[in-house]
Amino acid sequence: MKRDILERLLAAKTAGTPVALVTDLATGLQTLVFHDAVHGAFSLEEPRLEEVRCRLRQDRSGMMEDMAGDEDRLFVQVNNPPMRLFVVGAVHIAQALAPVARLTGYDVTVIDPRTAFASAERFPGVTLNTDWPDEALAALKPDGRTAVVVLTHDPKLDDPALVAALRSPAFYVGALGSKRTHAKRLDRLRDMGLSEAEVMRIRGPVGLSIGAVTPPEIALSIMAQITCARRGERHPC
Repeated sequence: MKRDILERLLAAKTAGTPVALVTDLATGLQTLVFHDAVHGAFSLEEPRLEEVRCRLRQDRSGMMEDMAGDEDRLFVQVNNPPMRLFVVGAVHIAQALAPVARLTGYDVTVIDPRTAFASAERFPGVTLNTDWPDEALAALKPDGRTAVVVLTHDPKLDDPALVAALRSPAFYVGALGSKRTHAKRLDRLRDMGLSEAEVMRIRGPVGLSIGAVTPPEIALSIMAQITCARRGERHPC
């Protein structure tokens, strides 16, 4: 690996910037592909470039598919920061959701200023943040690899968290509550200055409709919906 490639790759990892390292197995030449730039020893035609970026979005390393008349053998090594899940509300559903999310590869942070709820005893091994939700999210900076789930049922906590999440690039924003509760929530958020496009980003009531009742079942439905949103499958998620 050439020094400039290595330095850029290490800098991207330090900054948490998604990048794919593409290696031509015949020549050993390498190129870095970012979401908005390419740097390295060779360029890629648009179909190839789109495939690399698709793999980058999906965390999928491997050999590139052969194309007609293309004799290159290219291997893509995806280097992405961990997916993140920010859970607002240290409630029973959060206790079930955190381990499920961790099993599927997410770094989980539970946010709740109520320290009686957000305790290491209730969330062993989980990162806890006891700042006010909007302040916590401002510091954590949700990005395109972040999901935010709001579970407190308390507008004083939920609404500031939703405003912060909806104004971020988070790929998923979900909120617990019945259809009636969610309708009232949307009205409050509109009154707080959010646009119709912003409030329509909320998955509410949160989770896939699988008849979930218990906290573990609801956690499963939420994680399934997050996975659907992340992978971009054509599914009513």
